[in-house]
Amino acid sequence: MMPAADPMVGGSAMYPTRNIIANAINSKDHTTLVAAVKAAGLVPTLEGPGPFTVFAPTNEAFDALPANTVSTLLKPENKAELTKILTYHVVAGKYETADLKALILKDGGKASLKTVAGPELSFTLSNGMVQVTDDKGDTANITVADVNQSNGVIQVVDKVLMP
Repeated sequence: MMPAADPMVGGSAMYPTRNIIANAINSKDHTTLVAAVKAAGLVPTLEGPGPFTVFAPTNEAFDALPANTVSTLLKPENKAELTKILTYHVVAGKYETADLKALILKDGGKASLKTVAGPELSFTLSNGMVQVTDDKGDTANITVADVNQSNGVIQVVDKVLMP
């Protein structure tokens, strides 16, 4: 089945001709992520040529973090920690779910990719769906897959991944 040309994320069409930031700012489900990217000073990077794969947590994923986590991370004095967490959600290269599934199958059921932050994310299949596991052992599901951008792809996830 072919994915829709311009999938909807957070009530807005995601246009493959726009970069990651230009699309993300229109998603009502990603206002926290966009605010965090701005606070960390990562806008120029994610507007760059890439390609990047961004595992983009929804507002609900950020809301599930312990109380005051997001407000604390958004403070200027915590920019380094915020940057580390955000870049842990980014992998160099463009990985659609078909690419991730192929890596998982090639590597015997589990694949790993190095993040821009340094540590790796692990990928496995559960009921045919790609799951992403962070260094702490928490697993996120890809809830909206293969949202193509001019400089990569966004995979919407339901948890904030922690290095």
